[in-house]
Amino acid sequence: MLTFAPLDGAVAVAATIVEALASAVAPIADTGATAAAVVLFTIAVRLLIAPLTWAQVRGERRRAELAPQVRQLQQRYGKDRARLQQELVTLHREAGASPVAGCLPGLFQVPFFVVMYHLFTTVGPIGGTAGLLDERLAGVPLGHHLTDGLGGAAGPLFGVLLVLLTALAWWTSRRMRRDAAAATPATAPDGTELPGAAVLARLLPLLPYGTLLAALVLPLAAVLYLVTTTAWTALERVVLRRPRPLP
Repeated sequence: MLTFAPLDGAVAVAATIVEALASAVAPIADTGATAAAVVLFTIAVRLLIAPLTWAQVRGERRRAELAPQVRQLQQRYGKDRARLQQELVTLHREAGASPVAGCLPGLFQVPFFVVMYHLFTTVGPIGGTAGLLDERLAGVPLGHHLTDGLGGAAGPLFGVLLVLLTALAWWTSRRMRRDAAAATPATAPDGTELPGAAVLARLLPLLPYGTLLAALVLPLAAVLYLVTTTAWTALERVVLRRPRPLP
């Protein structure tokens, strides 16, 4: 068991929240109350970071609006890659369209995800985690890993969750590839490849599939967190990133 005091305190608070949510939904969810509480906890986290997501979307729209200026810089400095990169960074910084802002919602979730992982993998008196380890969904303990076996309901349950993650990753990857292509061209007008554009074009669409790799080693509760937050992200892409009518 980890003895890092700040993490222990966060796990204790999370345990209290999850148990309170489970008690609230118990009349409806019955034996799946704790699993439902994990889903509600995830939604609460996403609502908490919603302002960061809105800032990310505004940044993406600013970068799209900068496309004409980006093309002008490409025409002017297309043969000087170092100068072009410098000018692009300056342009985005002055417009408040920093690419780093797009990473903030995901980075902000990391502490919550770590707490959720330890909440359902740590045996001990912290926040009553020993009791949470015994909670089940469809007869499968929420602390169950794929490596613990696929007997009983574990196989079908993990199978459904992995299929959902695969579908969400595929859809998100397509949207990311399309949005990236629309926001920043991969080549300059003279046909030369822009600095770093090819690498980003190859790597970004692969990132959503990282959730599948994570699900292979995480407990069931953390996989539920992944499915919920990934589905929420997909919903945000549909609602917040829908095309706006032309003025």
